[in-house]
Amino acid sequence: MSDDRPTRRDLMKPVQLLGLAFAAALFAGIVTLVSMGFFQAGGEGKAQSALVLALIIAGVTFIAVLLLVSLLLLAVDPAQVAKQVDKPVLLPDEQDGTDASSSDDPKA
Repeated sequence: MSDDRPTRRDLMKPVQLLGLAFAAALFAGIVTLVSMGFFQAGGEGKAQSALVLALIIAGVTFIAVLLLVSLLLLAVDPAQVAKQVDKPVLLPDEQDGTDASSSDDPKA
């Protein structure tokens, strides 16, 4: 294995975030086109209205995903950005082998 472990900053580049938002918008637009019957023979008016609605939904999805991911990135502590992540992020920190629930504190 290599010692080259990416930092959080490397993992969360703006181009990747835009790519994620664009992929979600593309997916939502294609699903809308398929569900409205754009690829079936049904007339010019039906295809045009399906295309307009798909573009609207794709745009809303792009903005919503971009906004949500950027707000989630604000939750990251800037001091922790440069650190390498070598353990699961959601597990609690280990505390010198002592368990907080088994303390002898009578108030607990």
